[in-house]
Formats: sequence, structure tokens, C-alpha cells
Amino acid sequence: MSGLPGGFWWLWLSTLVNRTGAFVLTFLSLFLTRELGFSAWYAGLVIALHGLGGIAGSPLGGMLSDRWGRRPTMVTGHLGAAACAAALAFVTSEIAVATVVLLMGVAMQAVRPAIGATIADQVPEHDRRRAYALNYWALNLGFAIAAIGGGAALFLGYRTLFLAEAAATTLCALIVFLRLPETRPEAGGGSVDKHGEPVAEAKVSTLDVLRDGPFLTLVLLNLLVSAVFTTPWVGLPLTMDAAGLEPDAYGLVIAVNGVVIVGFQLLVNKITDKRSPVVLLTVSALLFAVGTGATALAGTPLMFAATVIVWTIGEMVHVPTNAAATARLAPAHARGRYQGVMGMSWSISGFVAPITAGWVVGGPGPDALWIGCAVLGAVAAIGYAVLLRRALTEGDAARAQGAAGAASKGSAGAGGPVREAKEASGVTA
Repeated sequence: MSGLPGGFWWLWLSTLVNRTGAFVLTFLSLFLTRELGFSAWYAGLVIALHGLGGIAGSPLGGMLSDRWGRRPTMVTGHLGAAACAAALAFVTSEIAVATVVLLMGVAMQAVRPAIGATIADQVPEHDRRRAYALNYWALNLGFAIAAIGGGAALFLGYRTLFLAEAAATTLCALIVFLRLPETRPEAGGGSVDKHGEPVAEAKVSTLDVLRDGPFLTLVLLNLLVSAVFTTPWVGLPLTMDAAGLEPDAYGLVIAVNGVVIVGFQLLVNKITDKRSPVVLLTVSALLFAVGTGATALAGTPLMFAATVIVWTIGEMVHVPTNAAATARLAPAHARGRYQGVMGMSWSISGFVAPITAGWVVGGPGPDALWIGCAVLGAVAAIGYAVLLRRALTEGDAARAQGAAGAASKGSAGAGGPVREAKEASGVTA
């Protein structure tokens, strides 16, 4: 945990505070069905709307973080999410609840590209994967605290918990506003031409990001992996129910995911440190394939828990490595947009995978669902090994060459607009 800049730790703390108060998504379905008396179908629709909001929020947040700044985007998004959490304590109509949850999805997901870009701005490239992993650890640690603490505090009422989330998210915004410096690189990033004149960076739109071949490949492969990762959260309880197991057995099995991440993320960081991103992404996709595919063979809670451990290890490897690869392929002045497009792939899978999982379990059956997940994971692994090896390996070589050239001239920016040299030195504003 050593060697990272102070600004990163303020961001880490804001993530921990934010997720420690994450009560809305944890208890929303129970609130809608038990407190407001809505149907389970409507509760599922509302939760899907949260994911739909994220599909719009991710690219919006990426654009704003590049044009407006990382810090104002995070502060605005956090305050918007806090306002929505507070509103859920008071609205009761179907349309009002659905609208608030949709807007909450937009606000929450708009923050994430700014967080990803800020980490890339602050942390030198050789430490980025570790930094993303630590931030992901804070997210899961906070969420585990929220699930346990919220369950113990349910006697206070759902609305009280929602107001507590609003307070925690507001505190998160205050931490960002008061302690986190703006890190968005200035136009040109300090690059100069041979005459010593500043070089302006070319403007990058979201459409330009989608035209970046290697990055688009990374996004599409992540879409496959994230679909596999999202499926167990809907497919696993349905599968265990079909196997005749009690609902509380699912609670214990899925809790293994959080326990493993909180307990072993730092160890996984140490083991995977300095490894090739292509190898790590390939291995993580295979772990998802094996873990979810083996679910078709499980029949007892212990066996289901074992499968969860396997794909959870894949999750711990994949999430920070994918974020670091995104930062690696992005120009410094467009990191927000790149993180936003990548975030959109997670939101799409969060919207589509649950619907698909329910349909497959109800039709072809659970075995077909898990075999399909294994196939998707294997395809993603092959894609990482074959399609991205050149892009990420050449990125390493170019960055090393750019850094060496800059060092020989006495400064990182003296050799012209070399994006790779700036990436190697960890440019900040």
C-alpha cells in the first residue's frame, strides 16, 4: 500500500465512505415489495432502470470529466446521487420511484469515469493496476459494511437507511471538494514542438473513442466478461432454488464473494504485481469461464461456494487490470471519455445479463446458462491473448522508448508531443 500519492488516498477514502453508506441498491427490492407493496416484477424493472441510467451516465461523466474537470464532475455526481437517495425516502408512486432510480443510476455512473481518470492522472503507470485494485478493495469493503450494518439497522426503517446513504454520499462529495486536487491535464499536457512552442492536443469525441480499434476490442471483450460476471447475481439463486436449496443457502454462498475480495485482494495484488496485462486478462477470463461453467455441476451449498471462489479470483484480477489497460490506451486529455465508454460496457451487461439469465433459466434451463457463460469466458480469453497482445505490448515498448528519449534530453516534455513519455512519467496538472 506504499508509494502512492496522497491525493489517491483521499479518493480511496471517499470511495470507502460512499460505499459504506450504500443502502439503496442493497435493500431497494425489499423496500419496493414489502414497504410500498409493489410486485416483484416491478421491483426488477426498477432495478433494471438503474442499470439503464448507467448506460447514459458513464459516457456523460467521461465527457464532463475531460471538458469540465474531474473534481466538479465527481462532486456534482455525488450530490445528485445523494439527492436521489433522499428523494426515495419520500416518493411513493410508481412513476416517481422509477424516475428517481433512473436518475440515480445516471448520477452514480457519471462519477466512475472521473474516478478512473483521476487515478490515471495521479498514479504513475507502473503503479496504476495496484491503485485501481486498492480502490476496488475499498468499494467492496464499504459495500460489505453497508450490507451487514444495514441489515442490523433495518429496525430503523428503509427510509432512515436511504437518508443515511444521502448523508454518506454528501460527505463523500465534501471529501472530494475539500481535499482532492483537480488532476485534469492542461491542453497539450506540457508538450512542445522543436521550436519550443506548445503543442495542442487534438480534441477527442466519444465517437473518436469508438473508432479506436484496440480500445474498442478491449471494450467488446470486457462486455463478454462483464456479462459472465453479472449472470451469477441473478442466475445463481434461481439455479440453487431449482436444486431444492433454501433461500438462506444462497445468502451464505454469495457472501463468499465479498469475504474473498475483502480478505485476499491485497494478496492477489502482490501476486499479480508487474505481470503482463494480456496474461492477467486472459487468466481472469478463463477463471470466469471455469467458475461459472462448473456451476452446472454443483449440487450442494459447498460446491456452489467453491465455484464462487473461482470466479471471484477472476474478478479480483480482471477489474483493476482492465481499468489500467483502459488508462494505458487512452490519451491523457481523453482519459475521462475512455473510462466512460468502458464503464458503459459494464452498465450494458448490468442491464442485459439479468434479463437474459432469467429467460434462459426459465427456458432451456440452468445448465444451458452456465455452459453459455463458460463459452463466453473462453471466447474472451482467446480474444485477449490473440487480439490485444500487440496493442498492449507495443504500448509498453513505445512508452519505454519515449521515456528514454525524454530522459536523454533532460526533461519529459522536451522531445515533442510523445504521449507515451507522458504516460510513463504519470503526468498531472
